[in-house]
Amino acid sequence: VVRQHLLQRYEHQPFISCLAGFYSCRWKRYQGEKTEPGKCCCSMRECMFFPLLVAAFFVSLVFLYTWGEGKNDYNGFDWYNFGNLGFWFLWSLLILIVAAVLFTYISLLLVLAMCLLAEGQQLYLHWSHKIGTVLALVFSLSSLFALSILWRDHQKTVRLSFQVTAPFLHLGAIAIMVLLSWPVALHAIRADKKVIQVIIVGPYLAILLFLFLIPLGMYSPCIREKGTLGPKPALIGHRGAPMVAPENTEMSFLKTIEHGGDGLETDVTISYDGVPFLMHDDTLRRTTNIQEVYPNDIDKDAAFFSWDALQKLNAGTWFLKASNKPFVGMGSLSKADQKQAMNQSIYKLSSFLRLADSHNKLVIFDLYRPPEKHPYRNSWIRVILDCILNESKIKRHLVLWLHNSVRSYVQDVAPGFQHIMGRKEPIQNLLKRNIGKLNLVYTDMSSEDIRKYAEANITTNFYVVNEPWLYSLAWCSGAHSVTTNAVHLLKELNQPLFLMTPKQYNIMWILTDLTSAFLISLIFAL
Repeated sequence: VVRQHLLQRYEHQPFISCLAGFYSCRWKRYQGEKTEPGKCCCSMRECMFFPLLVAAFFVSLVFLYTWGEGKNDYNGFDWYNFGNLGFWFLWSLLILIVAAVLFTYISLLLVLAMCLLAEGQQLYLHWSHKIGTVLALVFSLSSLFALSILWRDHQKTVRLSFQVTAPFLHLGAIAIMVLLSWPVALHAIRADKKVIQVIIVGPYLAILLFLFLIPLGMYSPCIREKGTLGPKPALIGHRGAPMVAPENTEMSFLKTIEHGGDGLETDVTISYDGVPFLMHDDTLRRTTNIQEVYPNDIDKDAAFFSWDALQKLNAGTWFLKASNKPFVGMGSLSKADQKQAMNQSIYKLSSFLRLADSHNKLVIFDLYRPPEKHPYRNSWIRVILDCILNESKIKRHLVLWLHNSVRSYVQDVAPGFQHIMGRKEPIQNLLKRNIGKLNLVYTDMSSEDIRKYAEANITTNFYVVNEPWLYSLAWCSGAHSVTTNAVHLLKELNQPLFLMTPKQYNIMWILTDLTSAFLISLIFAL
């Protein structure tokens, strides 16, 4: 039995039937009430749900952009989850896929709705799509809320991304407004009441005006006059080249050198018998085969193993397992690289320093103090300095000393090190303490601060910078160097991804606004 609120006649219209089939799950010829543009397009319940669909579209778009631009920190996000869950999984990639699928789904529903409205058809969203819309909205909102609470620095990443993507986002938004002008004009012009026309056209024109003027508040260091771009930032391999080799291994550092890296960064722990070695995690379960060699000690702190015990572990086979891939989008290794990775062992600090010295590469390291009840807990700095000065005998100017608590002592016993500070401080304080370089998290990036420090001969290094857009921003901002997991990728970048003169950008902005205004006026006139 056909309900009375549907069409009073059956019509065979393949296009409309297809639209209604996808949107309302009605694939047979049906009686659907056709409405004139400007009239009420659906029942009261559907009128209340349509704004929810629009809201789901914008919220899912915001989350997709927010999470997509956070790709630079996916490894840190997955490592955080590994520490809490005890197993490695690319949760970041899973979230990205879910966000992309939900946004695509909501976008298709919205496109179908706009097409049905343009054809003068009533809207009836099937209950399954309503559930899907609510789920997409709830997932996106809850994810954005969780990011704002648990990962506040991510908001800084998104704000930085606007300095590169804002011009392109502006073009995309203007293009969408041009496409929307047709259904807006169709319903507004045929509306029988001026109040309805104002309700339809008013918000549209307000958003359009906002988009026309938004470039006035736009800033990017990549919009600059010709000849003012500084040199390309130097590249320091973060734990070597962990996208193409097991982190903190000899192979990883050799790959950094092979791809033209300017420096090497690592993490230093001290074994139970006083041998400094390279290890980032507190335990050995992620980056070694400890489950096979010492199955009862997988949660034991790495510093409580003797060097002889550590030498029995393999530090490369984990990297070849598909379930342990540390980064999204990693390529496959050649057979030669696979064989080399399988033979990697835990690397001693002294060997690392000799390698860097032989290739004249800068070194920077995070030093981890041994835990309670460790025999070298109170003498660990002396052990590390002895390794640097006497065992490896690396050229002192290659050492970037970051650890701050005993800096004055290190300056006395090891003159010649380059001293680097891990936070922003007044220039006078830095000069007084003979610090010539800052090592800052990339979310602290500011072209104005970089310029002020550079005027005092204090250079800046930002970590960890993996994405080309972020490296481009650091380049335009005047950064001296970056610490990166992707030396092999960033080395190929010959200029920033986005670089325009103010004149070129103004021309692009004005032409975009004028062209879109002309097209929208033409559509309304027709």
